[in-house]
Amino acid sequence: MRDSRWGRFLALLFAVVLGAAVITGCGSTKDDSNEGSGGSAASGETKADAGAAIKKGLNVVVMPKQLGNPYEELENKGTVAAIEETGGSAKIQGPTDASASSQVSLLRSITQQKPDAIVLAANDPNAIAPVLKQAMQRGVKVVTQDSDAAKDARQIFINQATTQSIGVQLAKQAKETAGPDGGEVAVLSATANAPNQNAWIKIMQDELKKPGYENIKVVKVAYGDDDDQKSFQQAQGLLRAYPKLKSIVSPTTVGIAAAARYVSSKPAYKGKVAVTGLGTPNQMSKFVKDGTVQQFALWNPEDVGYLGGWAAAALASGQITGKEGETFKAGKLGDKTIGADGEIVLGPPTTFTKDNIDDFDF
Repeated sequence: MRDSRWGRFLALLFAVVLGAAVITGCGSTKDDSNEGSGGSAASGETKADAGAAIKKGLNVVVMPKQLGNPYEELENKGTVAAIEETGGSAKIQGPTDASASSQVSLLRSITQQKPDAIVLAANDPNAIAPVLKQAMQRGVKVVTQDSDAAKDARQIFINQATTQSIGVQLAKQAKETAGPDGGEVAVLSATANAPNQNAWIKIMQDELKKPGYENIKVVKVAYGDDDDQKSFQQAQGLLRAYPKLKSIVSPTTVGIAAAARYVSSKPAYKGKVAVTGLGTPNQMSKFVKDGTVQQFALWNPEDVGYLGGWAAAALASGQITGKEGETFKAGKLGDKTIGADGEIVLGPPTTFTKDNIDDFDF
């Protein structure tokens, strides 16, 4: 009798162990499948599959800082083109004003729709971070371009050029346009919270403290909120407040065009006060040719957006996760490698003058 009970106990124990092994095996298979499709690995980290194909039919939302901004429209055009090249569809949704609160409201609604990815330019790095984190928790991939969010609120950031190189470029422009004797310069920025603008201006100011820039003095940083009329008025205010001003440096396409328009219309300033910064060749061409602007710089905004679109597609397809050293193909831009903190740099800015302005069309 005891032998019989003992035999039944061993049989039951064997069945339990076998069942546990089957369950464990099924769980392992599921984890492996998730890893291959960009899901969570057993370690809690997502693993990239560089050999994975771009998924067809991806649904991507593109969010500029503000609708109607000419620079953002070029950037959006590039993002949409990239997504369509991959066989997906892209929808542009953005605020009518360049405020973080407007972006947050839209992002909440978009997150509920659960697109495969969101590609956006941030108006404030921290204000939009909570809603972007919620989006990522729901499986939405997040790529920032042109203007970054907090690093833990996105997977990838597309930078036009290194922040350092842009800041140094602005300092160089300030010195060269102020003339051989130097003098007072002012900065006309976008919004007070714009992360890219603030980073560039900080580096510019640090650069101006170095030997060789002793005669250059930044007297004011003004904000036009990336609004044409407000930027125009800010340029007017700067020139009235600082009658000895030699140059207005505007690291925003809206600001530089507005400042150039004001200076070009006033004989008292045209040819005496320089305007420089970051702008597109098409919008600045007439000001270069009439002598208002000697030089300005920029990268191709469409390429920034195009790179952002391909990065979003690669991310949503599991080819990359945003880790340093990962590579992917970005269409006509070729192979790209992710750097530290998930940053991908497009390339150095180009300086435009009367000698080359007609060679570019964007």
